[in-house]
Amino acid sequence: MPVENLSFAAPFFTVRLLTNVTTYDLDTRAIALNLGKNAISIERQSLAPLISVIVQDCTLSDVERCLLIEGFDDHDDDEAFFEDIKAHWPSAFDVRREERLRGVSHYMSPKSIKGDLGLTMYHSGSVPLNVGLHRDHPFCPVPGFREVHTQVVGFGKMQQCREKDVGTLYLEEPMAPGTTHRPMYDANGKYPWHQYETITPSVFLAVELLPNGASFPGQEM
Repeated sequence: MPVENLSFAAPFFTVRLLTNVTTYDLDTRAIALNLGKNAISIERQSLAPLISVIVQDCTLSDVERCLLIEGFDDHDDDEAFFEDIKAHWPSAFDVRREERLRGVSHYMSPKSIKGDLGLTMYHSGSVPLNVGLHRDHPFCPVPGFREVHTQVVGFGKMQQCREKDVGTLYLEEPMAPGTTHRPMYDANGKYPWHQYETITPSVFLAVELLPNGASFPGQEM
């Protein structure tokens, strides 16, 4: 369907997936992330693939695939908002059982899977987060896996390192609400050592795009 409401981030955010939409009139405020292969037109501006912006009361045109996140700045008290999230979402360690996540104040929504697209919201509750450097995505052995992260609430940064040691940091991108960091993977789908780190307690969206021939765990091909 051209406009689909996704429930994975409810009741905290309203998320809509637009697919093959010629024009879409937005009458509210939202983070728009272009998930298509071609640019989206926003009034007289162009939004390139895997780039996000905050949009408000405007028309989106020539949409192949776009994610809209509404309600990201509707709350008045971040601390109370985050406490509510922690009461609803399990810890990332309890779900993923990765040792690097043990004892980390990191919570995750259910994952929404739409074909080759996987979407998960995370709340990162401590500063620093210390989620751990990683570069592999074992659930996807097929080359060409793509992943980006979009800041939704609070402020964070994406860090890239030469080795599995933050002391080898060579690139850091600050992320404010509405920001998606630049893709880190090279032409062969290889990633550097990287991690998301908090500047403030935060919520961010993880976007996973599978290559042909791959599937998410539990997903039927």
